[in-house]
Formats: sequence, C-alpha cells, structure tokens
Amino acid sequence: MTKYMYDLLVIGGGSGGVRAARWAAGLEAKPKVGLVELPYGAEKGGLGGTCVLRGCVPKKLLWYGGHYGHDMKDATGYGWEVPSSIPHNWNALMEKKRAEMLRLNGIYGGLLKNAGVDLLEGFGSLADPHTVVVGDQKYTAETILIATGAKPHHLTFPGSELAISSDQLLNLSARPEKMVVLGAGYIACEMACIFKGYGTEVHLVYRAANPLRGFDDDCRGFLSEQMAGHGLNLHSEHTPVAIKKQSNDKLTVVMKGKDGEVELTDVDTVLMATGRKPNIDGLGLDKAGIELTTSGSIKVDDYSKTNIESVYAVGDVTDRMQLTPVALHEAVCFANTLYGGEKQSPVHELVPSAVFTTPPMGVCGLTEEQAIAKYQDLDVYTSNFRTMVHTLSGSSERSFMKLLVDPKTSKVVGVHIVGKDASEIIQGFGVALKCGATKQQLDSTIGVHPSSAEELVTMRKATRTVRGGKVQANL
Repeated sequence: MTKYMYDLLVIGGGSGGVRAARWAAGLEAKPKVGLVELPYGAEKGGLGGTCVLRGCVPKKLLWYGGHYGHDMKDATGYGWEVPSSIPHNWNALMEKKRAEMLRLNGIYGGLLKNAGVDLLEGFGSLADPHTVVVGDQKYTAETILIATGAKPHHLTFPGSELAISSDQLLNLSARPEKMVVLGAGYIACEMACIFKGYGTEVHLVYRAANPLRGFDDDCRGFLSEQMAGHGLNLHSEHTPVAIKKQSNDKLTVVMKGKDGEVELTDVDTVLMATGRKPNIDGLGLDKAGIELTTSGSIKVDDYSKTNIESVYAVGDVTDRMQLTPVALHEAVCFANTLYGGEKQSPVHELVPSAVFTTPPMGVCGLTEEQAIAKYQDLDVYTSNFRTMVHTLSGSSERSFMKLLVDPKTSKVVGVHIVGKDASEIIQGFGVALKCGATKQQLDSTIGVHPSSAEELVTMRKATRTVRGGKVQANL
C-alpha cells in the first residue's frame, strides 16, 4: 500500500481551505492534514484569504465607517448640532484596518495549529494527482483539496492598465476625491457606496439599465433610485472605451453610451470591478489531468470531487456560488464525506445573502423572474415605505420589501429586502425559507413593533398575481 506524507493536503488558506483542513483534522478518522498558503502580503497571500484580508471583512469595516458620515448628517433631524464639515483621518482608518487584518491572519494560524494542521508556506502547484510542489519541496498526499478562490477579472481596452482592483482599493494610502467605478456587480456597487460615504465623488459606469444583474428586477430598480438619492452618479447603459492619463497625473475616463462618447475628467482613481474569475493560474491542473468547465472553473461533482479520484475542489475556484459561507458549507460537506463517515452533498438553494450598499439589500430564494420561470403561477407581495428613523432625520431614503409565494402550496419561495438592517433581517428569514415557511405562517406571526421587519409579516394583499407565466392583475 502506498504511503503518503499526508492524508489530506489543502492548497489555499482562505475560508474554505482553512475550514476543510481543521474540520477534517478534528474528525474521528484523524487524518494527517497539511495546508499550503503564501505568506501574508498587502495584495496576496495570507491565512484567511480574500474574504478575511481583502474582501468581506475589510469591506464591511469601511462600510460601517462610511455610515457614520450619513448618521451624523441624519442626527441633525433629532436635534444634534453637528458641524457642517467634520474632517476624516483616512490614514488612521487604514492603520486600524491593517492591524485588524494582521490580528485575523494570526487567529487563522492559531486555528490551524490548534487543530494539528501543518502550515506549508509558499505557492503550491500540482505535479501529479498525489503530489504538490511548494518551492523546491515536494509533498505527497492521498487526497488533495484545491481551495484557491477567485481573483479580479480585468477588462482590456486602451488604458485599462491604469485601473486598479478591489484588492488595491482597500489599501489606498489616500482617499480619492473623485473615483470612477467600472462594473455593476455587488463589489462595484458596494465600493461605490462605501467611498461616497467618506465624501468621495463617485461615478458608477455600467452597461445595463440597472446594476446587480441576477438580482430581482424590482430591487435593482429601487436600489438604483436610492443610490442616486445618496449622491452617487449613475451612468447606466455606458461602456468604458479608454482611460487616459492627464498632464497633472489625474485620469480621464472615456465611456460610450447611446448618445455617443462622454468623458469624466480629473479622476483620481478608477476601480475595475467587472467580476471575478477562478484563481487557477500556475496550479498545474493540466499535470494532474483536471477538467475545467467552459467558464474556466474546476469541474466537480455533487461531492466536490474532480474527474480525478484523489483531487477535490471547493469554494470560488469551482464557481458554483461565490459566497464565503457557501465555501464553508462545501468544505464541511467535503470533510464529513471523506473523514466523518457521513456522505454529504452541499446544498446551493435558499442561500441568504446581502449586498452592503447604501441602503443594503438582503435576499433569499428566487427572484420574481426565476420564480415565474419555475412555477408559472406566482403571488407577489411588495411594500415601499419610509422607515421610522427617517421620519425625523430628513433623509429621503426609503425601504422596499418583497415576498414571492407559490399559490399552489402557499410556500414562500423568495424574500427580498432593500433598506436599513436588511442584512440582519434576511438571516432569520433564511431559516424560515429553509424550514418551508408558508404565507399563512408569516401572516400568523406576530410582528415586532415598531420595526421595519414587521412589514414582512403584515403584507396581506398581493401587489400582483401571475398565472401561466403572465401577469393577471396589478392589485
């Protein structure tokens, strides 16, 4: 019988990789586990990966900070005498953010150490289905798990090299006074709202009529209105064609719309946030004979196994659902299947998620478009209202909530929220949908008053009904 150096060797120290390694190490089978990751740098490497070090966590910290600007403005409606101009120390924020990232990186190292996982620092690549090369060392393993995540996808056009990615944006030494964001996914929209919160003039440039393709159309339109109301400059149905460097070292962004070309001048920073792609460069996948999908992600089965018996993959590198909690879920299912004596396949339905825009959006289940395609018949409940906090603040910000119900079973198949605290509210409704909640059960639930969340259990009359795939009535 072949003897390997490790039972399991994980390539990638992000959320999915670390969870898989330490979860497997703690199971009854007690496999010997190693994990390969680059040392921590400002823009690459480090235990915790993209989410912890240059994604979800630092983004959320900056989102919190930006909201203090909104809150201080709103406080005047409650009698607080706030100066019209309050300075912000960007360098102080960045120093505190960096310190927190270092702390978290250390915590992840401690988690691995306490679980008995060997950390092999360096870049890992496959030499064959059982061998990983790290520097000038070779390590063998009975099973290899690839969890290298995703990386920014950069469009190519004249001057596109002058744009930066979100990895670089979160480490800027100075806050830009004027910024252009190219793209309309959740990263683009979140970063645009965050920097607007600190006082940056922000322009969001995207090809579609509304941002956030793939989300519910009603929510997309409503959120666009709210973002514009907060002072974001939205350039819908425009495509970037060039970025030029000016004589004063600032930038000019040239974009093309239906009325021709438009220039945005004196721009300090251009963020390219046009999607992410699987991080597979240099992994040696061809040497192990691993198949890819047409989109360039690692192809896996229902149990995260590739076409090679000894190689598995979880997280964004498989492009099944690019969310950190999903990668964690896939990692646990993988570990339980191989080392826990319990075959588990990850579930990618009814996954609650949030977009940290201003205001934020929380969603779970199907969009209206998806629900109509799946069920043909649908009852749609919506509510558009001004939250209580803004009755005195003077802010024009509103909230929007939407329930999608299958009339045949009364099951709630989609919940969508745009407004304050949406990310917190949707988590609870994610549990409800997972348990198969019906509209009658929501109706019989007592609301918490006064709150925005109670709106979701007090919507009695459908806004519209769909039968046979067609809208029957707007009520």
